[in-house]
Amino acid sequence: MLKPRLGHENLGLGVGLRTVHFPHILEHQPEVDWFEIISENFMDSAGRPRHVLEQIADRYPVVMHGVSLSIGSTDPLNREYLKKLKTLAESINARWISDHVCWTGVAGRNTHDLLPIPYNENTLTHLVKRIRIVQDILERPLVLENPSSYLEFQDSTMSESEFVCRMAEEADCGLLLDVNNVYVSSVNHEFDPVKYIEMIPAERVVQCHLAGHTNCGTHLIDTHNGQVIDPVWNLFQLMHQRTGGVATLLEWDADIPPFPVVHAEVLKARKYMDENLPVRNQANLEETVTNPSSAAIPHPASFIVAEVE
Repeated sequence: MLKPRLGHENLGLGVGLRTVHFPHILEHQPEVDWFEIISENFMDSAGRPRHVLEQIADRYPVVMHGVSLSIGSTDPLNREYLKKLKTLAESINARWISDHVCWTGVAGRNTHDLLPIPYNENTLTHLVKRIRIVQDILERPLVLENPSSYLEFQDSTMSESEFVCRMAEEADCGLLLDVNNVYVSSVNHEFDPVKYIEMIPAERVVQCHLAGHTNCGTHLIDTHNGQVIDPVWNLFQLMHQRTGGVATLLEWDADIPPFPVVHAEVLKARKYMDENLPVRNQANLEETVTNPSSAAIPHPASFIVAEVE
């Protein structure tokens, strides 16, 4: 059994901290292992949200997950943003800081979306340089998540899995393996999700994400609503067997149900964490979509509004 990369412990099974659950968490102090916050929701906030976060951080382990680092952008790194990120991490004793392998804006404008990048040597060199700078500023390793995607670039010269592997090794950073994103992208771009997960360097995986998604008929959208489907659970099982177990979190960001429902969903992971279970074959990892050329692709942002308070 491999130890989690970068010296981080396996925190267990956690959920994303959302404001609609604040009253339940404060009143009942549920037996959840840990919480993940969206960094931007607390970096510039004070008042009740920050007060609640501090109370939760006193009782539970907390991890920070960002959506605006824009590591793949050609804009200069936002050092003021990084300073705030570092300050927040220190104030709540964040176990680690993560973001996405993407870009979110250019020319000083933030699109508030996780935009794809071409997978080639120039992009790789650009990302590795920026990751190393960010890690130096934060004075800790950065953990980066594979994104869901809905288009590919003609000038990509390698697969996403190869790109992510090389990025992690060359930048010496950690990985947040989102198995739902792997599945969503595998259906949209017709690649084998099992081979993707088998290619990822297991010793660099610090965290795992689970989530629901929306089947639009011609493609899948990573909407973070609803239950995790069986093919994604099967990929989680493979990830667990390869890594020996890492901190695993359920994201639920649209049509959010009461906290006990969200918590119960992530606890389903326990039945897939038996090392003696056989890994499901490719036939169990398929979801039907129709010809992608027959309909337009809705923009993911039309499904979810970011939570900001």
